[in-house]
Amino acid sequence: MNDLQASIHEIAPDTYRISVALPPALFPGGFSFNQYLIADEQPLLFHTGPKKMFHLVSEQIGKVMPVSRLRYIAFSHYEADECGALPEFLAAAPQARPVCSHVAAVVSVSDLVDVEPLGLQDGDRLDLGRHRLVWQATPHLPHGWETGYFFDQTARTLFCGDLFTQPGTGEQALVTGDILGPSEAFRGQMDYFAHGKDAPALMEKLARLEPNVLACMHGSAWSGDGAGMLRQLSTALMH
Repeated sequence: MNDLQASIHEIAPDTYRISVALPPALFPGGFSFNQYLIADEQPLLFHTGPKKMFHLVSEQIGKVMPVSRLRYIAFSHYEADECGALPEFLAAAPQARPVCSHVAAVVSVSDLVDVEPLGLQDGDRLDLGRHRLVWQATPHLPHGWETGYFFDQTARTLFCGDLFTQPGTGEQALVTGDILGPSEAFRGQMDYFAHGKDAPALMEKLARLEPNVLACMHGSAWSGDGAGMLRQLSTALMH
């Protein structure tokens, strides 16, 4: 992991994309792992990155604020890139608490760490100070019974996890061009969607939030008509 490059850029008010790039030598075509920091009165990190990337991610956070100031460490679902470094972040930020879906808290996270997780149901709110977040339960979208996302009502940002996964090293932190084409091309090679029966309704629920920014887990974050982009993805999933 010594040859990996990490960067941090503000993509929305108080919201920073931390990206760790895997070069083509480690992943064909390159790949990226993104974490998102909301630097507020009660700072929140969405995604931890894998355990082996903890020092890279924490070093980038340190450019904005001390890691010890983190109060919430949230993630969409239970996978190594989503929460692999959760124990390390809890050790570095003793006042922090894990945040995830109620299902993830009960099934996995309460056993993974000793700090009691905050398990959220659909529509539950989390106030960080300036920013107000609302949990969006999305079981099996794209995968995992416990999957959910945060929508920041203040900055109109949807932390959309593995939706719109893009190949490449994600050099541009925030883009306005097409992300559906690259993400669909990647899904064509390796379909990671569960294609659950409720997917269209869940996609429409997210679209009705009308986000201005899509904070993607892999690839560039995106700015524009989020509702339109989500509906385009929903249509693509039905074909």
